[in-house]
Amino acid sequence: MLLVDASVYIFRAFHSLPSSLTGRDERPMNAVYGYATFLTQLLAADDDASVAAAFDESLTSSFRNDLYADYKTTRELPPAALVDQIAACRQLTQAMGVATLSSPIYEADDLIGTLAASAQEPVTIVTSDKDLAQLLGPRDILWDYARELRYDPAAIRHKFGVDPVAIPDYLALVGDSVDNIPGVPGIGAKTAARLLGLFNGLEPMLADLDAVAASGLRGAKSLAEKLAGHADQARLSRRLATIVTDIELSADERDIARRPPNRDRLAALGDELGLGDRIRRRLDHAAAQA
Repeated sequence: MLLVDASVYIFRAFHSLPSSLTGRDERPMNAVYGYATFLTQLLAADDDASVAAAFDESLTSSFRNDLYADYKTTRELPPAALVDQIAACRQLTQAMGVATLSSPIYEADDLIGTLAASAQEPVTIVTSDKDLAQLLGPRDILWDYARELRYDPAAIRHKFGVDPVAIPDYLALVGDSVDNIPGVPGIGAKTAARLLGLFNGLEPMLADLDAVAASGLRGAKSLAEKLAGHADQARLSRRLATIVTDIELSADERDIARRPPNRDRLAALGDELGLGDRIRRRLDHAAAQA
């Protein structure tokens, strides 16, 4: 099973390619061009029979914004030039035979997490977002496609100092500046990993702050005081960092069997968007190869 965090690669394409790449009526198409290149190369490199791409509908409307009003407020909202291209990227994905999912309440991470949780086969998650590492089972892979890096659970532990399942607890301590998750001030990555190596999760740690103070870690007494003063914030941060894995999806939404590309639909989209000959040839070639 191949699960793609599509929004990551749409944003990457928009910010890395020039706005001079335009389509009909000189509308910017740089995100579409970059994403289409990514998608066709990915599908050519992978032959999984089950493939889905998850899209974020909004940076401000997930249930996490109800829990914490400042969630993701450090991120700039997508400019109109990008918003107009996201729908086109989703249409191209569908035309390439890939199922797509989105939700006004849940993020792409949660949709991926729900599909991964019910998978009967090994899962490859295509993303550069470290949060998704928490989903990895023994046979699963996190594929940072742009950097050509693949992480299995052992590699995640080497990178962060904790097992994949402990990533929410880790982020509860260190926070996440990208998503504006606060964490516990003054606790960094190495200290968080050491604490989690001594305690089986955030709650046992908070329940026995005397043991934290006597742990022998550098500045142990100060660490216990920081945890005591920010216990509720740590719990909130863990909730924000935890990916939902039990969204109620319909049978159609769970049907992610890879289908043959629709070459007629791809050609029609090329006309509608005013895509150039080069990218249209790339899409058609990819469809023919598939």
